[in-house]
Amino acid sequence: GVMEKLGLGPEVLLQENPRLIYARLTGFGQAGKYAKSAGHDINYLALSGVLSKLGRKNENPYAPVNLLADFAGGGVMCALGIVIALFERARSGRGQVIDASMVEGVAYLSSFLWKSESLGLWSQPRGENLLDSGAPFYEIYRTSDGKFMAVGAIEPVFYNQLIEGLGLNLDELPAQMSFSDWPEMKKKFASVFAQKTQAEWCSIFDGTDACVTPVLSFDDVASHQHNKERSSFIKNDQGEVSPRPAPVLSRTPAVPSCKRDPFIGEHTEEILLEYGFTKEEIDKLYSDKAIEVKNLKASL
Repeated sequence: GVMEKLGLGPEVLLQENPRLIYARLTGFGQAGKYAKSAGHDINYLALSGVLSKLGRKNENPYAPVNLLADFAGGGVMCALGIVIALFERARSGRGQVIDASMVEGVAYLSSFLWKSESLGLWSQPRGENLLDSGAPFYEIYRTSDGKFMAVGAIEPVFYNQLIEGLGLNLDELPAQMSFSDWPEMKKKFASVFAQKTQAEWCSIFDGTDACVTPVLSFDDVASHQHNKERSSFIKNDQGEVSPRPAPVLSRTPAVPSCKRDPFIGEHTEEILLEYGFTKEEIDKLYSDKAIEVKNLKASL
């Protein structure tokens, strides 16, 4: 209702421009009991049902920072809605309103969980399933230098290479999908991984299909050979590292900026002048505290 109070709701603007695509991104959506309630990623994740699936056995559910509901279920789904609406407008010539709820976005994003539950992938309690830390071959293990290795050896051909790399004998171990043996197998794998450093395990598993990779820190990720070869991370002119835009398009790839992020208000005056505002109007907006201006140039 905030935009309506400003006289800028979709009904008003679509009358002015019927081709307008008006995206409304909120936590709980534009209608419903919680529509006007405050919330954060963890709340939207909880209401979507997804949070109940996240966490280890016998522990509370945990929210993976604020990536799932805010960014994936919210920002990405809203952007996808805009792309869909643009595609449709190319045919109809008409715009429309996008009601992007983070609850519904993250729920829809997790459709795999709903659809695969009947297949047995999520039939056990939290933390006891194939992909939620229940399986010993889909887990994270600590190395002797306090770092970690991520293991995702689901398919038998990959699992066999995992066992070989760990120096174990497949014939002496329980069957891979023997659920009752998973807890003991996790202990065995943990004991083996704890005997070598992360670098030593990388030297063993790099170049294999065991699906074993190092858990890289933000400090290490840009220097990893694979990421370096793909230029997956970039540095700005301040030396700060960030991910390169993805996905990479073959004809029109994104051109990342290597400049630092702008300060709040750094370009306000420049942009308003470009859009036809006079210096006097900009000064009035600034004095009314409607805008913020940060002038980096010395007035000499």
